[in-house]
Amino acid sequence: MFSRAIAAFAVAISLSAPAIAEIGRVKRVVGEAWIERGGRRLPPAPGFALLESDTLATGRNGRISITFIDNTRFSAGPSSRVALEQFRFDETTRRGTFVTRVNRGSLAVVSGQIAHENRDAMRVRTPTSVLGVRGTRFVVTVQ
Repeated sequence: MFSRAIAAFAVAISLSAPAIAEIGRVKRVVGEAWIERGGRRLPPAPGFALLESDTLATGRNGRISITFIDNTRFSAGPSSRVALEQFRFDETTRRGTFVTRVNRGSLAVVSGQIAHENRDAMRVRTPTSVLGVRGTRFVVTVQ
């Protein structure tokens, strides 16, 4: 009887907890690059699944390219640190929000569905500013 109660409790918890959803995948890695998740450094490779709150980081010779589920594309250059702070996307309505923080380095962006459906839905933060994404392609560099 006790084991049934534990199993029922575990099922209830799993149904009420939000699922950890993939927001994009690594497309290309060159040189030294890693994903920071939960205090750990993970080695990315093409196909590596990204989650909200991951941080992209590259070394002096590193580059990493990402494609998100809304078809936004990122390419982080050498010595970069880019936090994926918030990503919400409804595949049915094609609407969502996307907030990224570029702490250092460079980030080239080709915006996807989120930015195309709502001009205030995608933002890129830097240590000194917040950029609202209105266009399709841009580069952010933080020294």
